[in-house]
Amino acid sequence: MSNEALIVIDMLNDFVCEDGALYIGETVGKIIPEIQKKISKCRESGIPVIYVCDNHDEDDAEFEMFPKHATAGSRGAEIHKDLRPRPDDAVVMKKRFSAFFGTNFEDLLKEKEIDTLELCGVCTNICVLYTCADARARGLSVRVDRRCVDTFDRAAHEFALKEMERTLGAKLI
Repeated sequence: MSNEALIVIDMLNDFVCEDGALYIGETVGKIIPEIQKKISKCRESGIPVIYVCDNHDEDDAEFEMFPKHATAGSRGAEIHKDLRPRPDDAVVMKKRFSAFFGTNFEDLLKEKEIDTLELCGVCTNICVLYTCADARARGLSVRVDRRCVDTFDRAAHEFALKEMERTLGAKLI
């Protein structure tokens, strides 16, 4: 059994599709095939693939800061069609930036004896960054492939990558 997992963060219609409530922009299209390759390699190698997805209530407090997005049961909250999970992939629903906050994510990692995470998805400077921070605070190793993360703002993207590497000790690949 592998001790690592691929974590696919918020690759949802509301972030990835042009008509999405928080569409990242055209650059997000470049990371989809890269993430597909990662998923395929992990599945071939028996490495677990875990999807972490925003899934907000209609009146979520996050909507005071961001437009309404990824509401439970909406098309926007669905994983993009090119990255859909298989039945044996875990899917963790979250309401906040970090995959760890208020979810069963940490229990899932412990159950599978996972100590190394490879993070991919969106947004580099929000959900990817805060998941990385919480993983590192728990002593987990983290890798981030630059080709597999994206966000709205190039400067924020670069800052988050540097922060994950220099402050949090994640390995950038």
